Amino acid sequence: MAGITILMYHQIGKFPPMKDHRATYCDINRFKQQMWYLHKFKYNVISLDELVNIFQNKKSIPSKTVVLTFDDGYENFLTQAVPVLSKYNFPAIVYVVPSLIGKKAEWLALDGHPTPQMLTLEQLREVRNLGFQVGSHNLVHERMAQKTLKEQIYEVIESKKILEELLQEEIKHFCYPYGSYNIDSLKAVEAGNYTTAVTCQRAAATPDFDLLALPRKAISFGDTLLGFIFKLHAKNLPKSVPLHR
Repeated sequence: MAGITILMYHQIGKFPPMKDHRATYCDINRFKQQMWYLHKFKYNVISLDELVNIFQNKKSIPSKTVVLTFDDGYENFLTQAVPVLSKYNFPAIVYVVPSLIGKKAEWLALDGHPTPQMLTLEQLREVRNLGFQVGSHNLVHERMAQKTLKEQIYEVIESKKILEELLQEEIKHFCYPYGSYNIDSLKAVEAGNYTTAVTCQRAAATPDFDLLALPRKAISFGDTLLGFIFKLHAKNLPKSVPLHR
């Protein structure tokens, strides 16, 4: 069955060589090449809402269909990624941790990395006004599978409530921090009335996947254009069967 490739990005910009956390960085020049490639070869770049429409209504999946997602809510999504995305009129979603709006990614400091600036509320509203979608990355940037069901439900619902109050729009999409989730996580996100949730399972998304456990393919610091093209077409089936509600 044909699938939809959901690409996962984090930071976009200029970064020094690194040995770890490579999946959370993408060089701006490589990002420009990647978006040019999608445009040049007529990839069908859609929003998560469009993915849901295709899956729920059992529509045929157009060939070369891609969704673009950005985790954590870094300021460089607005300053680096948005101009490139806007050039090609590509939709995208940025997942935000509401307790970190306007702060810095302090968790990266634990591994000796710089602590980049997160989007401020004003910048987040600018992102929304430019037509990009905002999703929840939970209340705090911690592994959900290590928490109780009660804790997960509280954080999932509270993050949605805060973002909806700040942006005055419905928050429909969720992203599990670190890709950490379990059956309780699915129950929590379902209790929060989210439409989708994305993981770090590596595969193309098909209607066989639970909408609250959609797979993605991470674009890493070391990915050349050839590496990017390979990931677009690789099957990369998950090592384990994804959880379902």
